[in-house]
Amino acid sequence: MLDRLVSANEQANAWISALSKAIEDRDDRALAAVFEADSHWRNLGGISWPLQTFSGTETIAQELSRRAGEVQAANFAIDFDLLPPRENVIAGQRVIEAIVRFDTVNGPGLGVVRLIASPGRGMAPKAWTFSTGLDIDRICLAREAQRTPQSHSRNFAEPNWAEQRGADAAYSDREPEVLVVGGGHAGVTAAVELKRLGRDVLVIDRTRRVGDNWRLRYNGLRLHNTWHSNHFRYMPFPVTLPAYLSKDKVANWIEAYVDTMDVNFWTETAFEKATYDETSQRWTAIVKRPDGTARELRPKHIVMATSVSGTPNIPAIPTIENFKGQVLHSSSFTGGAGLKDRPVLVIGSGTSAHDITQELHAHGAKATMVQRSPTLVVNIEPSAQLYDGIFLGDGPPLDVRDLLASSMPYPVTKLVHKEITRKVKELDAPLVDRLRKVGFRIDDDDETGWPLKFRTRGGGYYFNVGCSDLIADGEVGLIQAADIKQFTADRVQLTDGSARKADLIVLATGFKGHDEIVRAHFGQQVLDRVGPIWGLDPDYHELRNMWTRTGQPGLWFTGGAFSMSRMYSRVLALQIDAIEQGRLAK
Repeated sequence: MLDRLVSANEQANAWISALSKAIEDRDDRALAAVFEADSHWRNLGGISWPLQTFSGTETIAQELSRRAGEVQAANFAIDFDLLPPRENVIAGQRVIEAIVRFDTVNGPGLGVVRLIASPGRGMAPKAWTFSTGLDIDRICLAREAQRTPQSHSRNFAEPNWAEQRGADAAYSDREPEVLVVGGGHAGVTAAVELKRLGRDVLVIDRTRRVGDNWRLRYNGLRLHNTWHSNHFRYMPFPVTLPAYLSKDKVANWIEAYVDTMDVNFWTETAFEKATYDETSQRWTAIVKRPDGTARELRPKHIVMATSVSGTPNIPAIPTIENFKGQVLHSSSFTGGAGLKDRPVLVIGSGTSAHDITQELHAHGAKATMVQRSPTLVVNIEPSAQLYDGIFLGDGPPLDVRDLLASSMPYPVTKLVHKEITRKVKELDAPLVDRLRKVGFRIDDDDETGWPLKFRTRGGGYYFNVGCSDLIADGEVGLIQAADIKQFTADRVQLTDGSARKADLIVLATGFKGHDEIVRAHFGQQVLDRVGPIWGLDPDYHELRNMWTRTGQPGLWFTGGAFSMSRMYSRVLALQIDAIEQGRLAK
């Protein structure tokens, strides 16, 4: 074991020395030599600002050399304290993982290298993956050290803390630098990181109470991965919580987080529209306040945190206009109580459709699912959790795990997930076979599992927490949308001549993407400047226009899972901070 540890240390040190010399000498050939032919450099704002992944030795050498020169990157070293170099196996490849530190004109850098382990000491190690970002913690600590410590107030007549907080959040005498639209986990996470960097941030949300965007959803909603990957930075979940958090616990935690972190937050505030002034480089944003009056805000930046998909998608369903019962979107479905013995159709077969169907069944309703397209189904345990393995079990602190997770370029992530998905398909084969026997259509084309479906489509999968078993056992009904002939006043008629009665139809048909939100609130011209949002960019190997500068100055996007928001909100915050400090152009 000692020999292997020494070998890992030696190889990491040898590699970082070769990298450092090649960058210092501006020697592209020597720089290319420290990378494998099939290698990837993921830059998360550490060496130049764009979020981009570069692949192949020649491209990496050219880009890394040029960008490192621009930011005066130097003093590369292995951080043995944060994580001693260690052996690991990634997608079947034995590697040595190590954390790298360096300096730039923009601040201290932090990254991860994965070396292909050398079989002998005479062979120079080469990098398979390399990531670079800025160390927000060291940046903030340096700034905090320069501030004058606050002393105990001797004026007992001055406004107390609560009064000061109320005045600060009112924005009666100033404008926020950053307006965050959406007060869910993504919005408040971004606000906290921006606030820590010293930026003046206001979060707005149309709901009545902080956390209501979770609290008001259907009764049985729970997170589908365990709390280990869903922590809030600076306020992690206690180990006493159940593994899968309910919507109400999530809602209450967001509310507590906002209060604890002193986030300026306006509830019952609707974002109406915004226009950008190129001269002043500020937005004119119109928001509607609880009393119905309009308030004009002039932020420099707007961060849209309205979820990966925020606007309900109401598809054109032939003849549904004939149905005289209630039709509602899943976002308006609050629970199955009161629907005992009543027939309900749930149109859709994603996670929300399954959860709603299961809740209806639990309350005694006669639920039937209408499947429109093939769906990936994985059991919640253990299958769905295998993709989150880096956050489970013993290991380094959460910050280090985040660093390791975010360092993984998507081409390698695909390889990792293909390996996991092969195992998942073996584990879940009995369930999938049972579903096929009752006519449920399974997505057979999937090779990389649900996480990449989320990153490309935002859906198309279901974590089985029981509804698949109900379908396979015939406890709830199943109809293929292609078998529907027409809707009538109180039922759906099928092509085989049969009919299903319905009192309620729930459209679990997903949401429109960010594109629709931008068009509605900013206009088509801004949408044209920004381009597609979410989904993997085939050239950059990054999610399009997420957590990075867009084609529209001052407009940013955040969203995704708790872990994604936690990790990448720091990247977003550092870029906005750099713009306000004059180190980065809009």
